[in-house]
Order: sequence, then structure tokens, then C-alpha cells
Amino acid sequence: MKVDISKIISNKNKEMSVDVTLGLSSFDAGIGAFPVLRKAPFTLSVANVEHKQLKIIGRTEVTIGISCSRCLTQVPVSFPVEISKEIDLAKFLSEDVEELEDADYMTGTDLDVDALIFGEILVNWPMKVLCREDCKGICKNCGTNLNLSECQCQKTEPDPRMAAIQDIFNQFKEV
Repeated sequence: MKVDISKIISNKNKEMSVDVTLGLSSFDAGIGAFPVLRKAPFTLSVANVEHKQLKIIGRTEVTIGISCSRCLTQVPVSFPVEISKEIDLAKFLSEDVEELEDADYMTGTDLDVDALIFGEILVNWPMKVLCREDCKGICKNCGTNLNLSECQCQKTEPDPRMAAIQDIFNQFKEV
């Protein structure tokens, strides 16, 4: 969702509150696409402070379905998003807009709320997600989810470094 903030930028000490809803239906990052399960509507406040700074403040919560790192079951992960941005209007109004770090969610006088939320979620993305602490994962041979059922695969795997010794033991078993 894009919000036009041209009236805020042009007027000193002007404030505006806008009710916005996240437009993302999936979170498409470099590591894959994850469905957005819940997105709460929220109020975004934009203020021009003394014609020097543009303050953007808001709070929401987004729930995204992420695969468990061990068994690949979808886990709903909640991201509380706190938006608190300050943009230097002198740089923004000049021709050096590319120098701003925040140029990715500002296009002219439009504020891209989806890009703003995307950046906040990306920064808070977890390194590892588990469906539960004692997740058993999946069998590396047959792919069975070990949380749901046991597989019939051989449980012990010999260490390949011990293969020569194992051959010696197998020769003397017959005696």
C-alpha cells in the first residue's frame, strides 16, 4: 500500500495519521516465499518536524508461516513490527535522494508501507525455527516425519573411518 505524503512534506509541523493494511500476501525473500497468515491493520503517523525531519511511527503485528528447520512443518511465527523512522528532509528534498538509506520505501512523495514492513521483518527474521523444542526431524533415508511416526530404516550407521576394523570383526565372528 502506498501513502501520499506530499501535503506533509510541503507544510511545516504538519501531522497525519493513516489507517493502513499490509498488502503482502506472501513474504518473498531470497531464501524462498513464505505465506502471510495474519496481518493486523494499524495506524501510521507521519509528521513534518520544523521542516527538518520527517517522522514515521507505527506498530503492527504480522504472522508468517515458516518451515520448521528440522521437519519442514509450517510454523506460524509472529513478528511484532515497531516502525520509528526519521528522514532528513533537507537530503530528501534535494537531488541526493539516492544517498538516503531509506530511499527503498520512499518513491517521490509516496511512502510504500509494504516495503517499510518488509524491511522490518527481514531484519528480525529468525535464524532457526522449530515446531517444538524436541522436534525429531525427518528420516534422511526415507523422508518420514519422525514426530508423526517411526520409520523402518536402519537406525545405526557405521562410521566410514571404521570400515576396515568392521571387516576384521566380521571375519572373526565365524570362529
